[in-house]
Amino acid sequence: MRQLPLFALLVPGVTMQTTGLASEAIGGLYEREALGTALLDARRRTLGIYAHLDLARLEVPYLPIVNPPLWELAHIAWFQEFWCLRRDANGAIGPSLLERSDALFDSRTVPHASRWKLAYPVEALLRGYMEDVLDAILARLARTPEEDRYFFRLALLHEDMHGEALLMTLQTLGLAAPSLGARDAPSGSAEPRGDVHFTGGAFDMGTRAGARDFVFDNEKWAHDVRVGPFAIARDPVRQGEFAAFVDEGGYERREWWSAAGWKWRERERRRAPRDWRHEGGAWMQRRFDRWLALDPAAPMLHVNLHEAEAWCRWAGRRLPTEAEWEFAARNGGKEDRYPWGDDPCESGALDFRHNGPSCAISEAPPSRSGLRQMLGGVWEWTASPFAPYPGFAADPYREYSEPWFHTHFALRGGSFATRARLVHNRFRNFYLPERDDAFAGFRTCAVDAGRGVS
Repeated sequence: MRQLPLFALLVPGVTMQTTGLASEAIGGLYEREALGTALLDARRRTLGIYAHLDLARLEVPYLPIVNPPLWELAHIAWFQEFWCLRRDANGAIGPSLLERSDALFDSRTVPHASRWKLAYPVEALLRGYMEDVLDAILARLARTPEEDRYFFRLALLHEDMHGEALLMTLQTLGLAAPSLGARDAPSGSAEPRGDVHFTGGAFDMGTRAGARDFVFDNEKWAHDVRVGPFAIARDPVRQGEFAAFVDEGGYERREWWSAAGWKWRERERRRAPRDWRHEGGAWMQRRFDRWLALDPAAPMLHVNLHEAEAWCRWAGRRLPTEAEWEFAARNGGKEDRYPWGDDPCESGALDFRHNGPSCAISEAPPSRSGLRQMLGGVWEWTASPFAPYPGFAADPYREYSEPWFHTHFALRGGSFATRARLVHNRFRNFYLPERDDAFAGFRTCAVDAGRGVS
């Protein structure tokens, strides 16, 4: 496959310092130039995440929570080609630039376990496929009117999501962090704790029809929800607070755990959070391939829903419902797109500017209600099952939401590895309750201030 000047900046091994481009592109993804720039930025990030690895020789064990690296990289290109290049206005699907690509990289039809056994083309051919697809997409975008750019935006945000998944894979496998300009998350002294109180009330949860910003199907559409009075923590639960639960035998005491949570804990023989170990009388945590002293002031990371619920019972707290979380992030149910208002801004807590969460990294500006790190730092578990909104209808990419309703739980916010252009107050993430590999923590509510609907 041919080498393209446009792709010269994206070769493996490139070091990229994250700039303000991602945030600046949030509100401009309907502009052709901004969308093209964002697609280039996403691919630069994708290739940079694995640039320090020899993928042809890297042996990745079969795990249900990761993909083989070359498979995932090629799948990103396959997805973009399928939706932006091969699918015509009538839904007919044309041929691929890569022979047998559907049989290899269509996640809808290729079983997860089989991805370790397939006969893939050589790495150079797969990288050439990625180059050619991106080049063809940018050429198609240049002649595509605004009203027909939906699938280009979908392809961009899909790649952004996979970029975070690639970082999760490095963490899961204990591999080194990539050279993307990310710095170590600074430690800091914890600011005073406390709750922010909301009187509750009715609000339109979700995104209103006619919104100009890109909308995923699970955000559709805004519908009337009423929440009761509640008080929600100003900050996510901190690592030092969770360590106190562990030190008091929290993983050994059945009374703190749900039936499903205790079953998971016994099956996994878990005595502490994943990637923690006790050394020299203190807790250490693994961040990618390095063991670091636990930062007691930093947001808790890599806990699943069961662990979050157990800590809440121990502490006399509870998780917020998804509706409460959105009501709080929107400063009492206002129309705010972000906790700080309607305009995007730079945030050190997003875009992998740091290789972990920290209390010393704050949103800029902060929430109008006084809540901190509602977007960025860690994804935040809620008490609500991931469910469709009233009148849900799947978008063309049906597999994005519909198969996961009622089995997964909703998370909100975004992590230090999440792209800023992806997340906002109404964005919904979702995982199975036992998943603890995500960059997820949790925020809590007081148990005596009412409970909103989910």
